[in-house]
Amino acid sequence: MRSELNELLSIFDRIYIINLAHRDDRRREMDAELRRIGLSLDHPAITLFPASFPPDQGDFPTRGARGCFESQLGVHRAILADGVSRALMLEDDASFVPDFRPLLAAIRDDLRWVDWDMLYSVSPLDQQPGDEAVGRHLLRLSPDHTFPLAHFVGFSRRFSETAVPYLEAIYGRKPGDPAGGPMHVDGAYCWLRADRPDLTILGTRKPLAVQRSSRSDIAELRFWDRLPGLRQVTAAARRSPAVLRMLHMLRGRK
Repeated sequence: MRSELNELLSIFDRIYIINLAHRDDRRREMDAELRRIGLSLDHPAITLFPASFPPDQGDFPTRGARGCFESQLGVHRAILADGVSRALMLEDDASFVPDFRPLLAAIRDDLRWVDWDMLYSVSPLDQQPGDEAVGRHLLRLSPDHTFPLAHFVGFSRRFSETAVPYLEAIYGRKPGDPAGGPMHVDGAYCWLRADRPDLTILGTRKPLAVQRSSRSDIAELRFWDRLPGLRQVTAAARRSPAVLRMLHMLRGRK
């Protein structure tokens, strides 16, 4: 446990976990995830970052998209204000994979050889045209290699220095603006990467974390998530071994 703790914090100075104030269920689940790897929400290197919960969607596709965008922009501002060199941003539905420890150790060794700006570890990645292998476990991603996930992402201070004005400009534009108007934040990162090919964007071939099955605050709730009695049953089902096995199968494990 101790070596695992040191390995994670030798890569990241600070861990920010985005969490909505009313989602105490996710806080409990995230704390349990952290304790599996020798951490907890009480650790001084971990910041529970208050997620935005806007009253409406504004110019964004949905209210949830606006909230996610505002939350991640807030994390980048916090990285700069806190003087952090490298940060890990987790969404509160992230779940560490069973082989987290050996994967992290292998990835850490490869990271020693590159000065990176953004690190994705969200889904299995195969090398695509334009990507470059970095050791055995990492890919330097071309701007054309994109995907719509952001539950486990690392950032350098340089990336956040770029992201804050870039995301603020997107936020302030009108929908459909050719320079990029309000959109989902993972899409905004794709735009930024295309505009700044000098930034070093890495992805892990195997993910360190998947997303837990959890009631969403982005999409409209299904009827079983709106009714209190069924909500508890559904939450238990989402934590069942069968559901978790399905999630790990989806990330490419046998």
